[in-house]
Amino acid sequence: MKKWFLFSLACVAPAALGHLPQTAVEACQGLSTGSSCTINHSAGQCFSLSEQQSLVCVPDQLDIARAPIQDRANGRPPARKHRVVQSEGLQYKVPADRDPITSSRIKVTIEGPWRVIEANGISIHKTGAFPNSGNPHEIEIQRYKYRVPANPKVAKKSTPVTLQNFGIGINGVPFDPSAAEWYLGNRGIWRYEALSGAVPLGVDDNYAHVQPNGAYHYHGLPTGLLTRLHVTPQQHSPLIGWAADGFPIYALYGYEDGMSGESSIVKMHSSYRVKSGPRPKGSKQPGGYYDGTFVADYEYVEGAGSLDECNGRFVRTPEFPQGTYAYFLTEEWPIIPRCYKGTPSEDFRRGPAMGRPQPPRRRFG
Repeated sequence: MKKWFLFSLACVAPAALGHLPQTAVEACQGLSTGSSCTINHSAGQCFSLSEQQSLVCVPDQLDIARAPIQDRANGRPPARKHRVVQSEGLQYKVPADRDPITSSRIKVTIEGPWRVIEANGISIHKTGAFPNSGNPHEIEIQRYKYRVPANPKVAKKSTPVTLQNFGIGINGVPFDPSAAEWYLGNRGIWRYEALSGAVPLGVDDNYAHVQPNGAYHYHGLPTGLLTRLHVTPQQHSPLIGWAADGFPIYALYGYEDGMSGESSIVKMHSSYRVKSGPRPKGSKQPGGYYDGTFVADYEYVEGAGSLDECNGRFVRTPEFPQGTYAYFLTEEWPIIPRCYKGTPSEDFRRGPAMGRPQPPRRRFG
């Protein structure tokens, strides 16, 4: 067992190994750290997790995505591994200390039934250095033109967000929750969660990085944008952006009673949770334990949080005092919604943007 493996286990986030069964603890009773153990007929070793005193038996074949201590000290992300099955839920980030390459430009107009959004894709906040060791692309000016319904309606059924932008921020930077990374490269259900830490994406402090075509985009909470917009626990979130189906996007905070502007301000919570137990095993199945490494590790539990399966709710907001359906970015998964409550605009499908051909979707999500 490599020395860094022991270090890594001590730094695992609670969600990462929180679903090891009780038998994993029982297998190490009376043993010491580093002792050999057996769990489910698999050989392993006993380790002490930082969140508990009990030793747990971790199978030797469990592929934990971690960087060596020296690599972390040197600021390098862990190597890309498409066989990773457990990860810590933390993505390596580069400091957002670089000024934008030019001014952010965005224009929003109403044209008939459409809200038309034109932007150059440049943020209003500082970004990380691109290229970097986790992302080889350089930020470039984009030519976005999106049409979304000006008066959106809830559809009969929700539509999953695939490999496309969920929406666009009011600074013209897209929200893109998904990563084009799959276990063993098979485009099945075992797609890696972008920010799980299993695949290093070279994101900056805004949980954003760059596509091969130079498009800067958010995979998680756009911290720089939220700071610029003064998002605080003391007031309802301001408008953050527009989803592809035309409904507004907010972040973190809203009214406790969504339809009453007189109610107190509370933090919005997702209704998703990590599944418990082991994943299926097989030639194309990852095995291991559900921990958030893959999108399929999560399940929706109605009523577990304040938001529905699309991370939204019906609300009255300062911008929509008469009421609307709205999405919220959350601290918990999915952070950026993974389905549309309305009908998404075709403009958000992968393809040309204002006549500029977009390269095919490749690595780095």
